Formats: sequence, structure tokens, C-alpha cells
Amino acid sequence: MSTRESRHPVVSRSQWLAARQQLWLHEKAFTHHRDALTAARRALPWVKVEQDYRFFGPNGALSLADLFAGRSQLLLYHFMFAEGWSEGCPGCSFLADHYDGANLHLAHHDVSLVAVSRAPYAEFQAFRQRMGWQFPWYSSHGSDFNEDFGVSVGSEGQRQYNYEPYEGNESELPGLSAFFREGDGSVYHTYSTYARGLDILVNTYNFLDIAPLGRNEGGTMDWVRHHDRYEGQPDKPHCCHR
Repeated sequence: MSTRESRHPVVSRSQWLAARQQLWLHEKAFTHHRDALTAARRALPWVKVEQDYRFFGPNGALSLADLFAGRSQLLLYHFMFAEGWSEGCPGCSFLADHYDGANLHLAHHDVSLVAVSRAPYAEFQAFRQRMGWQFPWYSSHGSDFNEDFGVSVGSEGQRQYNYEPYEGNESELPGLSAFFREGDGSVYHTYSTYARGLDILVNTYNFLDIAPLGRNEGGTMDWVRHHDRYEGQPDKPHCCHR
């Protein structure tokens, strides 16, 4: 998997530097485009959240405003863990491995980062302990929250995901939603993203994109495992959440 491709060009240092300077121009243009894109994202209009969603954590029921933990901004990851599953989606778990480090800093910049899953709260505690995660993780069981924010798509009718028709097999899918809380407690939905829009959360991918062979995957995250199931870890079945 790490062998150099035999047809990849090998050049002199001066030739490499000329090619690198051309790529540098593309990188600078991309950085400016990304800055413009993030500004456009922040400029989106907001929608006031009128429904009284209920979530469940270690101390019982909470409102959406409670998930902010006293801060004004909330990033909420829609983690694929449905009722009856014994472990979370490997892809969602891959993303979640990056959250605790980020939360050390986000908490000091007026931002809370949490995960929410459809399964009852008690059902994902053993998996959470197994993974060793510390970030806040709540249940939306019994509410319409997952459907309203586009990550529970059902199995019949006009199914939508990522702002377009969805014909896949999954009924639970991943996403990220952003919210703002005013001083009076009013909450506004500001942004949601799904599918490849979640790549930005995965710092491992940022490292791989700089590595010589890049992501080197046949399909998105096809190589990803729960972090205790990579080679050298005790042999366990790869996927048993159905």
C-alpha cells in the first residue's frame, strides 16, 4: 500500500522546485477561495428553532438550549447509532476520534461540540466506554430531531439526504448542524452539512492529503475501522451494529 508508483516522475531538485512553485500558486488561490466560502457560510440566513426537542444525557432530559452548556455556539454531530445497535458506525467513529482534542480549545472559544444519536442513551454507553471518548454525547430518542435535520431518512416514500434524493440502503446517516443561542435563550439553526461536507472534520484526512500517496482508498473511508480493530488489535468482527 505504501510502495511508490513506478510511473511517478522523478526529477532534479530544480525541476521539483519549479513544479512546486506552480502548485503553490494553486494553493494560494484555493486558500482565498476557501476564505470566501467560509464567509458565505457565515452569511447564510438563520432559522429560529421553534420545536421543543428533548434530548437525554447522564442527568436526564435536556432541551436543545441546554446542549450549549452556557455558550452561544453549538456544533452538533449527528452520530449514526440507531436503536438496537451494539456499536456506532465506523465512519462516524473515525470522525469522533478527533473531537476530544478539538473540544479542549473550542470550549475556550464560546463553542460547544457534542454528538447526538437516535438510540436510547443507555444503549451507546458501553461503546462509548470502549472507545474512551469524553465529548458530550446525547440521545434524541423519541423525538423528530433526526428527521427534521435530515439524518434519519426512513425506508419508504420520498427520501432525501444531503439536499437531494437518496436511494441508498441506510436509514440513519451522518451530518453536522450548527446553532446559535441568544441571551434570551432563543436558538437558531445556522448551517448543516452532510456526506463529503464532513471531510473538514477529519484531521487525519488533512495529513493524508499531504502524504505521498494521499488517501489511497478505493471508496470513501473503505479502510477505516474502529480504532481498536486495526491490525495488531484483538481480532473482533468488523461490523455488528445491525
